This record gives sequence, C-alpha cells and structure tokens, in this order.
Amino acid sequence: MKGSVIHGLIAEFEDPTALVTATERAHGEGYRCMDAYSPFPIEELHHALGSKHTKLPLIVLIGGLIGCIGGYALQYWSSVIAYPLNIGGKPLHSWPAFIPVTFECTILAAALSCVLGMLALNGLPMPYHPVFNLPRFALASRNRFFLCIEATDPKFDLEATRRFLETLSPREVSTVAD
Repeated sequence: MKGSVIHGLIAEFEDPTALVTATERAHGEGYRCMDAYSPFPIEELHHALGSKHTKLPLIVLIGGLIGCIGGYALQYWSSVIAYPLNIGGKPLHSWPAFIPVTFECTILAAALSCVLGMLALNGLPMPYHPVFNLPRFALASRNRFFLCIEATDPKFDLEATRRFLETLSPREVSTVAD
C-alpha cells in the first residue's frame, strides 16, 4: 500500500445486528463520512448512518415547473405569435386547449429530472470503487457486512480509527486504498 492514497478503513462483521450496532457507535463517536455494505437491505442501517435528506424532491419540482412553463410557452408562442389562426371565432390564446400538452410536458420533464437527478446525486455511473480492491469484499453480496469509514471524514486518523474499529469486535479491519 506504499505510494497509494488511503480511501478509508473497512471493518467486516458476521451479522446485520453487529453492523447496525457498530454503525450507531461510529456515528455516536462523531464519524460522518462512512458507508455500510450489506447483502440485503437493513432498515435500521439508514438511520444509524445518520443519512441526510435528499435534494431529489426539489430537483423534480424544478424540472416539473420548467416542463410546465416550457410546454405552455411553446403552445402560446406557436398559437398566438408565430402562426396565429382564427378558427371559428375562438381566441388565439385559448388556454383550456393548452392544458393536456402542458400536463404531459410537466410529467415528462419531472420524470427526466428525477432520473438524471438520482443518477447525479448517487454519483452514478460509477464503474469503479476502491472497496472492490479488497478480496474479501466479494462476500458483501453473499453473507458478510462491512462498515467503511472514509479518509475524507474530518475525524479520520488512520491509527485512532483503526483502534476504534477494532473495539467494535469485527472479524477483520482492512485498509482500503484508492
């Protein structure tokens, strides 16, 4: 590992209860930049990690509003400004006729912003992650549970964090290199 940049320290646990307990203790000790890996979803783990609220609803709202305004503006521009046609004495700006297309543009833009926002907020696509360098990490998809405290954490100190992780009774503590 000489010459390589440290991504963090990872501890391997036997069962989900040990992982959740270790994550709660790490959060209680002040570690904030950490991630947990499990072969199946664990409801308590989300809360133990101290996960923050996401900005995705705001991104979807802004995308929907842009779609709504854009769809309505396009219809208004084409019907009133670019190509005005008086058909049957109806007004050029007949807003009830604009509602279906405006609604569909709102839904389309909101859905696209949801997908793209989710990918951006999750940092995807990510074909490579440093934890894949550990040979034992392959067990994370079978029967092992991992807690990684990242080196970007303000409280991270290689030796102190290693000692702390060893107090959590893990099966093994490993260094993750970038």
